[in-house]
Amino acid sequence: MTGFHIPPMLSWQEFLDQATAPETTSLGDSRTNSAAWAGADWEEAIRLARDGWPLALEQADVTVGQLRERAGLSAAVTILEPSWDVTGSEVDIGAYLAGEPECMVDAVPRQVSRRGKVITFVVPVVYSNSVPHASVINRGLALATLCAAIIEAGHSVEIWCGATGMVNSRTRYRAMIRAISAGEPLDIGRLIFAMAHPAMCRKMVFGLWDGREPAVVRAMVRANYGYPPFDCRPTDLPEEIADPYIFPYLEEGDRQWDDLETALEWCRQMFADLGLIQDHLGT
Repeated sequence: MTGFHIPPMLSWQEFLDQATAPETTSLGDSRTNSAAWAGADWEEAIRLARDGWPLALEQADVTVGQLRERAGLSAAVTILEPSWDVTGSEVDIGAYLAGEPECMVDAVPRQVSRRGKVITFVVPVVYSNSVPHASVINRGLALATLCAAIIEAGHSVEIWCGATGMVNSRTRYRAMIRAISAGEPLDIGRLIFAMAHPAMCRKMVFGLWDGREPAVVRAMVRANYGYPPFDCRPTDLPEEIADPYIFPYLEEGDRQWDDLETALEWCRQMFADLGLIQDHLGT
């Protein structure tokens, strides 16, 4: 049944329009499931999706800047390399004494990235119903912090949210949402909602399926909106997107999301391994 593959949503507004479309049956859970379990009721989830969720930072009593500090990102996500010329801010004494005309040195920033002109991140936003809110929030805040730091350092980044999983042993469902487009002003509230709020999965993504054809809705509800694995694949994205980095999906037993400090360190190390930031030793 092709209805389990929603074409990629190329903007956040397109996602909102589809997620809030009228239900096609009375079976769906997006409007009626528990606000305590989902983190918000339906109306609040829509408001947060539209306006963003900066409250997550207030509740954690931090700012994005403080999170960057705690993740070891107080330095820019670039490195400074020496550049020699006939003019510059400092004299290279050795070059000057050797009679080299290009004996002046300037520190030139260079972006640290091995992944091409546009860095594409894919964050799976579907997870099992037993995953606690704290894990969702800690992971989301850590990922949003690292992504924001890279964007603010001048990298061209786009961020996709992947809603994927299994309806049954043979059928996989798929919906890909571009949350942040390369080059657009960073909406940190939107980024934090998309990555860190339980209602992104348990209200808004459910809403995507509740507006599909009735046979699809019935199948999704019977499957409790899907089973693992919730992994995303490069082939889920539009063909023109090359070399995306796909984060692992959130699982109940993951210990790296138990607290915010551990989550920040895990994400910082992963971004360092990608070559997007320097590690603490500067290597």
